[in-house]
Amino acid sequence: MEHSKDFAKGLSIGIIMDGNGRWARSRGLPRTAGHKKGAQVFQDIADYCDELGVESVYFYAFSTENWKRPAEEVGAIMRLFGEYLIKGFDYENRNVRICFMGDRTVLEPKLQELMNKLERDSACKTGLTINIAINYGGRPEIVRAAQSLAARAAAGELKPEDITEEALSAQMYTAGQKDPDFILRPSGEKRLSNFMLWQAAYSELVEMDVLWPDFTRDDLDAAIVEFNRRSRRFGGL
Repeated sequence: MEHSKDFAKGLSIGIIMDGNGRWARSRGLPRTAGHKKGAQVFQDIADYCDELGVESVYFYAFSTENWKRPAEEVGAIMRLFGEYLIKGFDYENRNVRICFMGDRTVLEPKLQELMNKLERDSACKTGLTINIAINYGGRPEIVRAAQSLAARAAAGELKPEDITEEALSAQMYTAGQKDPDFILRPSGEKRLSNFMLWQAAYSELVEMDVLWPDFTRDDLDAAIVEFNRRSRRFGGL
């Protein structure tokens, strides 16, 4: 696919990694095999975003609703997550920052320690920011932000009229980062599934009929080209 070398530079991209289970089922494999392959694709696409000069990417890895899945599947996902925290995020020699979105307090202490270390060690990096949403939900994020501001108001630190869009944005997990220019959903589904509801107010939505484990760099190129064709008016003419 031909494109300008700067066709993705400075973009912020949200990705709903969907279709791992269906991919595995179609091959007669356990769902855990789909998650393993999906984790490999995640790593490759994160690397490619770095190569393209993308500013930030948000990966939806595990939602607050995903706890409803069978315990065996949840356990496999968390083991994969732990493996990638230890091995997959070897960015010590790369200008990449790692951030996590979601309530990590319910995760195993060892995972929390690894997440905190990755964020701390990469905080000084100025290149691509890779955000991983784990135990994340858009509505809980908004509630968390509202509760934080309400507590400050109750303590007399601010007045109700001081609660603005900017003030609320500053309480989100994504504080200080650019809202996603577009949100990509593979697998053919056409919904946000509680992902970045606040930040997606003016994000373009790009759906692709490809399951996440089959997703390639060419697919990301195609999604970015599709986004670049859009006319973004932000409510204007």
